[in-house]
Amino acid sequence: MDERNHFDPQPIADTPLFCARLTPHRSLSRGGFIALMAFVTVVSFAAGVMFLMMGAWPVFAFFALNALIIYWAFKVNFRRAAATEDILVTPYEIRVRRVSHRGHVVEWTLNPLWVRLEQKAHAEFGIEKLYLVSRGRRLSIGSFLGPEEKASFSTALREALQAANRGPTYNPVT
Repeated sequence: MDERNHFDPQPIADTPLFCARLTPHRSLSRGGFIALMAFVTVVSFAAGVMFLMMGAWPVFAFFALNALIIYWAFKVNFRRAAATEDILVTPYEIRVRRVSHRGHVVEWTLNPLWVRLEQKAHAEFGIEKLYLVSRGRRLSIGSFLGPEEKASFSTALREALQAANRGPTYNPVT
């Protein structure tokens, strides 16, 4: 056997058919957050000073507390945006890797021949849930995507699963 007849299936097995990183959407940028907090602080301070001049000094403290609670809520929201979900489909496996906002990592490896994509849809709102189902177990994916994003994602993932079910293709010409 010479080198032209040697077939190594490893490069085909490692070739991704589908690869996606899902992250929660945050519509407020860092600059928008700073502008919003500046506005809330100025309004709270102005209203607090007004109440302070009327003799209702505890209201000033409540306005300051209100601004701090809004700041804390947005910081928690931004921290949770660090969560990710990676989905990789190759001809021989599906890997789902979830990283929480705290850095906890959970991974699943599934056989694409035994996996089907299931979706729970609502007539008015569209797709609500996406699941990878294998051997009776359901793995929820893309939970923080919107209905339109879930529809687009499920179409792309379904095509990748069909390609994985057809099996790897070997083209010695390329």
